Amino acid sequence: MHSSGHSKPRTLGELKGIPDFDPGGACRSVKNELRRNLLRSIEKGETLFPGVHGYEDTVVPQIVNALLSRHNFILLGLRGQAKSRILRGLVNLLDPEMPVVAGCEINDDPFKPICRACREKIAGEGDNTPIAWMPRENRFVEKLATPDVTMADIIGDVDPIRAARGGRDLSDELTIHYGLLPRANRGIFAINELPDLAGKIQVGLFNIMQEGDIQIKGYPLRLPLDVLIVFTANPEDYTARGKIITPLKDRIGAEIRTHYPATIEEGMTITAQEAWVGRDSGKKIDVPPYLRQVVEEIAFQAREDKRVDRRSGVSQRLPITTLESLVSSAEQRAARNGENSVVARVADVYAALPAITGKMELEYEGELKGADTTDINFQSVIQWFELGGELKLPDLATTSERCQQLSKIQGLMEHVGRLGVSDRKDAGAAAAAAEMILEGLWAHRRIGRSEERGFYAEKPRQPDQREREGPPRPPRRQFN
Repeated sequence: MHSSGHSKPRTLGELKGIPDFDPGGACRSVKNELRRNLLRSIEKGETLFPGVHGYEDTVVPQIVNALLSRHNFILLGLRGQAKSRILRGLVNLLDPEMPVVAGCEINDDPFKPICRACREKIAGEGDNTPIAWMPRENRFVEKLATPDVTMADIIGDVDPIRAARGGRDLSDELTIHYGLLPRANRGIFAINELPDLAGKIQVGLFNIMQEGDIQIKGYPLRLPLDVLIVFTANPEDYTARGKIITPLKDRIGAEIRTHYPATIEEGMTITAQEAWVGRDSGKKIDVPPYLRQVVEEIAFQAREDKRVDRRSGVSQRLPITTLESLVSSAEQRAARNGENSVVARVADVYAALPAITGKMELEYEGELKGADTTDINFQSVIQWFELGGELKLPDLATTSERCQQLSKIQGLMEHVGRLGVSDRKDAGAAAAAAEMILEGLWAHRRIGRSEERGFYAEKPRQPDQREREGPPRPPRRQFN
């Protein structure tokens, strides 16, 4: 319409009068509309789900197949795997706007109305029937499934006040107050955490998906809704017996598994995209690449650790909030020291612990993995501590003070180039890299560290009494 120079029609007659208007195209189902726009996007080489990384060769092709097959589908994955973002991104595959009967609760098509009120209006007013234009953002309806969700919330209920005002019987279609699903007509209806939905609600869903008829308060009503229904769920809950009724599972066209980033680089890309690090305080805060990698590695290590409950997962929000807290710690230090520019340090990772602990659910005590070894010779640094050297860096020490203290350790500044610091005169970058090296030596148990003493020489572990005496004897048998 816009390409032909026409303004938006406001009545059904004006809509019919547009020379290049195609009534058949206007009546196209939402699944066919998604198919058409999806194929056009693929042919143009456009990014289908902007902001979603790591799914190009796994999840996205499966979603494309489901949409091209006109299937309702479900995304199965742990928390923080961009399931909701993907579903909301489906809106971009809809037309920019569509005509609807003005004032209709279920977005009726002016050429093919399904509710009685719109049919009567068009029969009475004809071409003078007013129409409105609905943007695609309003064609997405989302509901979080909880055990207290009712049929009235999803399907609808009889409105006795409306019946009384109109003098109608309760079985009259015009007395119905529609729920979320009918209001998503000609759009996309998404339900998050499907297994938490009560069984009777699931029955109502699969009946609509298969037959298109609904019952409200025992009154049968034929309502052929045009809607794409999509779901999300945790795989553990979805496969659990009794949480999903079999007929509903049978009517879901595709089950698509999501996953966490496969590589550190993918995770860092997502975290850099989502984390709020560009602050408005006027302070320049630089986060070195190796610290960003450390933040991402926390999530990767937690996902593999036996002590973390894998059924709940470790959300990608963990490195996002950790990086934000790390930046805030550096920002706070800059404000307290009156510095306009500061480089984040490894101590800021420890300051971000509150952003980490709440996103991991521990299961049981597992075995610790040994640290990887390194072939870099830090003997001169270690020897400095073994000869009695100790270093404790105050939390609010300025950049120049920290750099001056770290430079006293023999051989330490010679290795900062391995962390990407090309100019040792850059006090902030050099001090942050040097502190990171000391932290690594402590992690490998080459030196010691404590809150009271800071970094110091690691004393060799003395064998306990039982180790000196040899293998322990079996416990004595207990008698009652």
